[in-house]
Amino acid sequence: MSDQNPVFIPGPTNIPDRLRAAMQVQTRDHRAPDFVETFAPVLEDTKRVFGTTSGTVITFPASGTGGWEAAICNTLSPGDKVLVARYGMFSHRWIDLCQRHDLDVHVIECPWGAGAPADKFEAALTEDKARDIKAVLVTHNETATGVKSDIAAVRAAMDAASHPAMMFVDCVSSLASMEFCMDDWGVDIAVSGSQKGFMLTTGMAILGVSPKALAAMETARLPRTFFDFSDMMAANASGGFPYTPPLQLIYGMRESLKMLFEEGLESVYARHFRLAEGVRRAVDGLGLKLVAESPALYSDTVSAIYVPDGFDSNALTDQAFNAYGVSFGIGLGEMNGKAFRIGHLGSLTDVMVLSGLATIEMAMADLDYPVELGSGVAAAQDYFRSHRAALVKTAA
Repeated sequence: MSDQNPVFIPGPTNIPDRLRAAMQVQTRDHRAPDFVETFAPVLEDTKRVFGTTSGTVITFPASGTGGWEAAICNTLSPGDKVLVARYGMFSHRWIDLCQRHDLDVHVIECPWGAGAPADKFEAALTEDKARDIKAVLVTHNETATGVKSDIAAVRAAMDAASHPAMMFVDCVSSLASMEFCMDDWGVDIAVSGSQKGFMLTTGMAILGVSPKALAAMETARLPRTFFDFSDMMAANASGGFPYTPPLQLIYGMRESLKMLFEEGLESVYARHFRLAEGVRRAVDGLGLKLVAESPALYSDTVSAIYVPDGFDSNALTDQAFNAYGVSFGIGLGEMNGKAFRIGHLGSLTDVMVLSGLATIEMAMADLDYPVELGSGVAAAQDYFRSHRAALVKTAA
């Protein structure tokens, strides 16, 4: 019966029964008129979640990593210079992807637990007198450390430097869970995926692309075939796909958007903040410490939590799974063995979060952690009781 337990990893997330039913469809003809009627509104409605009216939504059958690659290969050429900060596993992986594409990658090293360094971006862009830097790459929500970066501040830094570089943002673990303002923040490409805030299975890379980024395709010389924006947009214009689409995910996406809009995006964001704050109160109640360096950086979708000295975070997540059938996020990269992660995004309620907190407490007690059973749960309960939300069926 352990497969009935929710997962507390930062993605893939729990899939509501309503979305599983929506994806459980028989094979259909993706060149038939009724597919056009389904797919075109999905692209248009997703723009609301990105926070754009001027951008274009483009999807590919891939994970978020495929979205990263699509962003790079459609807009840049071999040898182009890009600026990126490394402050977690996913910013590190984006750096690796750029290096493999023969880009000239300038890396700003930051502590894991810090956010995007807007001041250092501004300094580097100001020093770039020849305007050789073509793009600034930012991870909005660093899933490995539970850090949310200030994208508006990065845009302000770019504007202060009067630099024409494009800004690409990884919002894989933030979109549809935390507010994202593509137009207001001046984002040129935002990269997300189906398996986190949209509460679907993995398999759809979802990108918001600005007119400036689309114009960059004219001079970009990195090779692209499967991930070609032009091919996809040409087919999308008539409601189709240049190759076989992930049909079940598109039907799931249609229903996911309905759920998000029924709950209301502002209510979705408020729910994620409330669940995250309950987890943060529990962490404090247990006497533990978040990896994120300050409250301004706290993510509303995932909390990375240091274990006490002398303990192994991997042993803790193993114990939670082996003894209680519940999955928590392991420590990635520099956090390996030092921290575990609680994902609190997607299809979750206060009650579900409390079950996860109770489970990790039991696993800690099993391993003789210096914690008192119930201390974290009680802190979260107090917060949830004083910050009750209206019951929303679509959030369950």
